[in-house]
Amino acid sequence: MPQTRKTVRWSICVLLLVAAIGAALVQSQAPQTGGVTLFEGARLITGDGSAPVENSAFIVQNNRFTQVGRKGQLKAPAGAARVDLTGKTVMPAIVDAHTHMPNDRAALVDLLQRKAYFGVAAVISMGQDAGDLALQVREEVIPGAARLRTAGRGITGPEPGRTEIPYWVTTEAEARKAVQELAPRKVDIIKIWVDDRDGKYKKLTPALYGAVIDEAHKQNVRVTAHIVTLEDAKGLLRAGLDGFAHSVRDKDIDDEFVSMMKQRKNAFVIPNLPDRGVKADMGWLSDTVSAEEMKTLQDGASTDRPAAQQAFGIQARNLARLNKEGVLIALGTDGGVPWSHHIEMADMVAAGMMPAQVIVAATRNAAQVLRLTDLGTIATGKSADFIVLDANPLDDIANTRRISSVYLRGTAVDRAAVKARWTGRKS
Repeated sequence: MPQTRKTVRWSICVLLLVAAIGAALVQSQAPQTGGVTLFEGARLITGDGSAPVENSAFIVQNNRFTQVGRKGQLKAPAGAARVDLTGKTVMPAIVDAHTHMPNDRAALVDLLQRKAYFGVAAVISMGQDAGDLALQVREEVIPGAARLRTAGRGITGPEPGRTEIPYWVTTEAEARKAVQELAPRKVDIIKIWVDDRDGKYKKLTPALYGAVIDEAHKQNVRVTAHIVTLEDAKGLLRAGLDGFAHSVRDKDIDDEFVSMMKQRKNAFVIPNLPDRGVKADMGWLSDTVSAEEMKTLQDGASTDRPAAQQAFGIQARNLARLNKEGVLIALGTDGGVPWSHHIEMADMVAAGMMPAQVIVAATRNAAQVLRLTDLGTIATGKSADFIVLDANPLDDIANTRRISSVYLRGTAVDRAAVKARWTGRKS
């Protein structure tokens, strides 16, 4: 798994979380009440970048939004249940377009439920999925859990001592063969790494990644890349890459790169910003992790780190420019921490994006990257996946953490059961 500063920061917490998984999984979704439900009174952020709808109303039937508008303007069927959301803010459930998920079923399902607890409707696991597990879980509807998408096994050059799950390729024939094995498995995207890991390994050459991209496109599969340098980013675009699983990290991007991105209408960038390197208050998690985990988290976030600040500065400037130029930006977290998307959203605002733009990146745009056409916005016909918040994230993006309830496929996630399972505490 790629070890960004942010990934390293949370890795100890991931181990603690996975260690707490029991053999039996508790169903983390409230029983369905059936019928039709009218939700009214909330400020509604639809996820498409339009102005919020004040005093909104929307109707959910058969797990989908059937009407969306203002309170008093919708006609609910006789007998419809009503939920008063006055004073709340509603936004689409979040989509995480870059994660690395466990290869054990119990741990995988548990993490999908934990992500749902924190407001996520879907994730994609990027290149570290061995065997058939991820493909099998992708086809399931798991109560109270985020949907799973997968890139299967990624493709890289030989990296002895690191994970051996990805294909290691050294010839164009091997690169094409890897794609030919992935495509029939119907992976959602192909992930490649173009990185020498600080000079430790020989990275994929233009000939090798060009063969991957060419063969993938022949098989009607998109390719995304883990990259570090501006030079490699340009080479990959020339080879036809569909999008970046990381942004440029070695230097500020230039006019040529921006122009190349703008010429590719659907090319996307998932920033995966690094640790900001500044003191942070992790108290917002105190109700959902053990005291021991809370101390570990706070100790790791309680110092200023100039080197991390410099690295963040490069990537923040690059994100700000790409966003200003209208490049498709989607949220991703590059790890398996249940709440990391909320930190990433705050980092994106710190980098210069407006809260409204970050919400679009975390909902509509990320769903577009995953090609989940029924997620990402609150609109008639879409899956009823949404978050009810106690405060407005347009005022402060940190308010995405103030979750009152989460609905997936029209049903409330039993967040109390999930929290009790991992903390041993009841609400």
